[in-house]
Amino acid sequence: MRRSIVVTLSASLLVFNAPTSVQIGGATEITQLLNHGELVSQYIRQGQQLSNQIQTLNEMLRNGKALPSQRFGTIATDLNSLANIVQGGQALAYSLTNLDSKFRAAFPGYGSVPNSYYPSYKNWAQTALDTTLGVLRAAGLQNQQLTNEQGLLNSIRNMAATSDGHMQALQVMGAVSEQQVQQLMKLRQIMLADMSSKQAYQAAVIQRQAASEAATERFFTAGQATGDGRAFRPGLH
Repeated sequence: MRRSIVVTLSASLLVFNAPTSVQIGGATEITQLLNHGELVSQYIRQGQQLSNQIQTLNEMLRNGKALPSQRFGTIATDLNSLANIVQGGQALAYSLTNLDSKFRAAFPGYGSVPNSYYPSYKNWAQTALDTTLGVLRAAGLQNQQLTNEQGLLNSIRNMAATSDGHMQALQVMGAVSEQQVQQLMKLRQIMLADMSSKQAYQAAVIQRQAASEAATERFFTAGQATGDGRAFRPGLH
């Protein structure tokens, strides 16, 4: 645009310069004006390039800027709390280190006939009840944890609304993905607790049936009784 203005001005000067002697000097001045116009155009282009470079640099700095604060969930603490709260009484919790031996001690199976049935039945029932209670405690603890998780989600929403640049957007996406993984881990843990409760109840039912059948088998396979040699007659005691 500026160059066209300079060319138009130069043409106008050529038209109005009638004397021959003046035309030679005018041509020199026009050449100088054209040279100055080209120089100005170069300066303008350099300025535009510099402005573009500055904008690119600012964009790079903005995209590389990290979030001023980023929150993460306390998944390790939450999982440990859930693993501990399901342990209590005679519960067969999934998090017990000696779960196998404790299960076999509580439910020995068919081969073992209790000497006293009712105390054994009480032990089976208490084991199933304590395991179920542990699951309810875990559910209550997770309900309490939902309050903290809601506050964390609010922080992530705020970060998403105020993020500026690629780096901050990626950090927000990372926080969202991390929360999804944490929720899946907690869901798996509550499912493990629920499975423990159901299997403890099932084991108690099976053990009761096994003990009853084993006692019946022992009764019918008892050895032959031997008499004491005394006769039984009416009137004798």
